[in-house]
Amino acid sequence: MAGMNKVILMGNLTRDPELRYLPKGTAVAKIGMAVNRAWRNEAGELKEEVTFVDIEVFGRQAESVGQYMRKGRSMLVEGRLKLDTWEDKQTQQKRSKLGVIAEVVHFLGGPRGEAEGGDSTPAQPRPPRPAAPSAPVKPQEPPNDSDVPPHEEDDVPF
Repeated sequence: MAGMNKVILMGNLTRDPELRYLPKGTAVAKIGMAVNRAWRNEAGELKEEVTFVDIEVFGRQAESVGQYMRKGRSMLVEGRLKLDTWEDKQTQQKRSKLGVIAEVVHFLGGPRGEAEGGDSTPAQPRPPRPAAPSAPVKPQEPPNDSDVPPHEEDDVPF
């Protein structure tokens, strides 16, 4: 049976991106996003629910996210769900975490409360970090799941 794993999220970054490089030189940006949902209950009261999602971006897009995005900025992410499982080294219990692997990212407006056209003052980009010496990375192509290290507390380079 065929399946589909597609996620489209729009929200605000909950922290500045963490940009790192895998041993083969592939850039990885870890970001947290808050996605809001508002609705009215039966009494007509406005309710709001916030979902926090951890997202990983790879390659050239990761470098752009690390350079231009900051906490509070809005972005749209198209990607896929990925379930990471590992065994906790202290308690020996199996742990799991559902996250998103970004395939396409779109930078939207500025932080909440600012005009959606962008910040009132242009953001100063961070100087690019030098990449580890290696072969060039194909742009816009996330690595295979086998290329990404598991999310164990001691093995994650973040």
